[in-house]
Amino acid sequence: MEWDDDICLCFHVSRRKLENFVRIEHPRRVSEMSLCGGAGTGCGWCRPLLAAIFSEIGQGQVTSETASNVSPAEHIGGRVQHLQNRRRLEGQSE
Repeated sequence: MEWDDDICLCFHVSRRKLENFVRIEHPRRVSEMSLCGGAGTGCGWCRPLLAAIFSEIGQGQVTSETASNVSPAEHIGGRVQHLQNRRRLEGQSE
């Protein structure tokens, strides 16, 4: 994904904004990345990428799940699948 592509599709938070947030604010936990425009608090699809950005930028660890390895189309397509699965599971629990 490119710098200006949205990582958090619910709240339109870009990769650039998230990486700059980690560099400037130095969050102590992945969950603190929600302070960057609410990222990760909607459907939850972006949470693995938030964790990857946190690990790479904040802690200097390379992970297999990176924002660079995912195309915007794959990211959006995966979210659609994620939401469909979630709705199906919620329907089963009623």
